[in-house]
Parts: sequence; structure tokens; C-alpha cells
Amino acid sequence: MSQKYEYDRIPYLLAFAEQSSFKDTYGGSADFVALESYWLKPKDKPSDTVIIFMHPIGGGAYLPMVSALAKKGCHVIYCNSRYRGTDSALIMEKVVLDMAACVRDAKEKKGYKKVVLAGWSGGGSLSLFYQAQAENPTITETPAGDPLDLVKANLIPADGMMLLAAHISRAGTMTEWLDASILDENDPTKRDVELDLYDPNNPNQPPYSEAFVARYRQAQIARNRKITAWVKQKLAQLRNDGLTTEEFAFVVHGTMADPRFIDPTLDPNDRPANWCYLGNPKTVNNGPVGLARFNTLRGWLSQWSYDDSNANGITCAEQITVPTLVIGNTADDACTPSHTHRLYEAVGHNNKEMYEVKGANHYYFGQPDKLNEATGKCMEWLQQNGFADA
Repeated sequence: MSQKYEYDRIPYLLAFAEQSSFKDTYGGSADFVALESYWLKPKDKPSDTVIIFMHPIGGGAYLPMVSALAKKGCHVIYCNSRYRGTDSALIMEKVVLDMAACVRDAKEKKGYKKVVLAGWSGGGSLSLFYQAQAENPTITETPAGDPLDLVKANLIPADGMMLLAAHISRAGTMTEWLDASILDENDPTKRDVELDLYDPNNPNQPPYSEAFVARYRQAQIARNRKITAWVKQKLAQLRNDGLTTEEFAFVVHGTMADPRFIDPTLDPNDRPANWCYLGNPKTVNNGPVGLARFNTLRGWLSQWSYDDSNANGITCAEQITVPTLVIGNTADDACTPSHTHRLYEAVGHNNKEMYEVKGANHYYFGQPDKLNEATGKCMEWLQQNGFADA
């Protein structure tokens, strides 16, 4: 499909009532959720299918892929979750309810017969989590033990899935980025020199040995579990004191120390060395926008805990039954090839396809040809699966 369509970008507010014992987002009523959304409708091009994008913390309504699909004649909705712009207290199970509201609105109010979830980056594991629970709901509480019933939520399953520059999960990805050298969570200057990727005195230097990487990965998981154990202890203490709805905020230092971003021979693609999607990884490691920098107890367990988070893209992918397209970018400086391949291999059926865009970065910024290639592949897949006109 080479025709270029003009489209209307229609902002709208998707609102619904929700009972909650405490508030974890800023502003508004405690029993009212409002989702900022954008509806991209090509002119003179009706469709019975809509593509829905959602990311746990949103902010992608103007991503190149979103508008590029609309220009190709796709009807697209970008819906921000209730945690738009801040994830310190984010509960993944509540984001599933946000996506559920968007899917229901698209089908029951906007009249679309089919919905395709487009999981971009962190939206990939979210979309898989949603679809797994829509097809076979099992969750009745959050990892912190707070009641939240996805079984009774009557989630409407999507009809197709596109995983675009997606990673395996927030918990898995952050753990792979976690600085394994930090020994004291209250004093991040106390480090194991032999695990500090940014210390020139570290005897382990790139290219890293397999033994070092294996040791480092185990230390990352151990640090995640150490934080999780402290979180559970703190939460139990609050509850034992009768403070059942109280929270506690904390900081996690060092969350961008993945050996892959120092040594590009690990999980190799076309990305440059000493660089990640947020810039210089050494700077990002303790910068204000690093993953999981600011946290709450419940938020940590739901989105960052290696063992407790329900939003595991790998295990959720095993449960879905709808047609699935997985697209990876070979110069991606956030989601490296192993993430693309792990997601594809995890999808538990054969109606799936994987495609890699050579030389493309995470966002296709400054790469209109790569963007056109990716959207062209999306259109081909949509047509083959009855989601778009040939």
C-alpha cells in the first residue's frame, strides 16, 4: 500500500470509575480514572480494525510509528495509562485495567470489530500481559497482596498482536541493566570494584569474558532479590503496625550498567559502544530518568521485582493464541536482539512472524527509510491476517 493518507488526530478523554483504598496518581478523584488518548483517523478510509498503542508510562502519542501507520491508512489509538509520565507507584495490574477500558471503548463505542495491540518497547510486555489475562484470566490480587481482580474484569481479548522494538519485561530488562557492583542500597559509593563497569581499576575490561558476564548476571539478579526482600519486609512491618494503606518511597541507584552497552560484542547488533537509548550509560546509571530510580513498595513488586512481577512478557507470550508479528531493529540501543528473539520464540503458537529492520535505531529517529520499511512490514502482515485491505 503506497498511497499516503491524511488523517485527523482527535484527542479524547477516556474516563471510568474505580474503587480504590488509596490514591497512587497525582490529581483528580480517588475513585475516578481519566486516560488521555489520541484517535488517528485517516480521511476517506473507513476500517473495521483499529491498532491500539499503550505504554505503562505513556508519552508515545507522537512516536514516528504511530503517525506513520495512520498515513498508510490504519486507524490508530494511542492511549496513555493513568501513570502517564511517572512510574514510581505504577501497578502493572492497574495498567491492564486501563488498556481494558481502551479496548472496550474501541469496540463497543467506536464500533471497531477488530483490535490489534501494538506493543512498542515497554508496551510489548504490557500488551502480552493484557492478552494473556484476557484469554485466560487468573489474577485476583497484585504482587503486594492488594485485591485487584482481573478475572471479574471481563477483559476483551485483542484479535492480533504486533510487538515493535519490544523488550521482555520491565522487571527483566531493569535487572539486566542493574548495577551489580553496589553493595549497600543506602550508600551506593560502596561497590565491588571487580563488578563496577565504570571503574578503570576493575580488572575485568571489555571485551568481557563469558565467566565475568555470567558472574555479573547472577549478581544483578541477587541485587534485585535483595531489594525485593527488603520491600516485602517493610510492607509487612507497615501492615503489622495497622498501616494497611501506607506506602514508603525509596530510591534505587545504579540502573544502567548492562555490560552490553559497554561491550557491543555481547548480544551484538549495529549499536555503538558506550551508548544506550538515553545517552552515555555511565551518566544514565545514576541520572534522574533511569529505570526504577524512584519507587514505592507496591510499585517495585508489581513492575520491577524479578520474581514477583506478573507482567513477564516471556511467560505471557506462551499463553496467547492470536496472530503475532515481532519486529526488531538491528541498531536498537535499548532492546537488543536477544529480546526480539526471546519474545518470538516464546509465542506459544505457529501463527507468528519475526522481522528485523537492518540499521534501525530504537525510535527510527532520523531514519525515514527504516520507518517506512517497518511500517511497510506491518501493513503486509495486517493484510495477510485480515486486519487491513490489500
